[in-house]
Amino acid sequence: MVALSCAREGPGTTVGGVRMGRIDTRLTQLGFVLPPPKPPVADYVGCKQTGPLLFVSALVSEMRGAAGADVDTDAAAQAAESTVLGLLAIIRDHLGNLDRVVSVDKMIGFVRSAPTFTEQPRVVDGASRVLVSVFGEVGRHARTATGVAQLPYGATVQLEMVLTVHG
Repeated sequence: MVALSCAREGPGTTVGGVRMGRIDTRLTQLGFVLPPPKPPVADYVGCKQTGPLLFVSALVSEMRGAAGADVDTDAAAQAAESTVLGLLAIIRDHLGNLDRVVSVDKMIGFVRSAPTFTEQPRVVDGASRVLVSVFGEVGRHARTATGVAQLPYGATVQLEMVLTVHG
């Protein structure tokens, strides 16, 4: 795991010489560590802001395999948790501070699934729990959890989000 690194201005504490915003402090209290933000792998941007809306491009999990065949439901939910932390790293890198998030409006989750697997909502709950734990009511969101036959690079989970931000 990599320590929090991109926190910028905003109220909060100082950890290891880095001034942390309120949400960064909450992440630390919960034991979550954001990875370095992943750059896009093709001709697109990680985030696109239109007015107060922030559209966050999809990110795939590091875990590979199909839920219900190669990966059990709990492991796939952990992959969703890790993936949403990766999205938060991309968002923080774009915004400069996660305290600018007004609301998490929508999360779309795809789960690479065995043909008979029907637990996609439980898998995507791994990501939803992180958002609600970190942001509180602001993190409650509309959501899609869909099973698919394949995802890029054979990933188990792919997530994307829409948020409202200020500033």
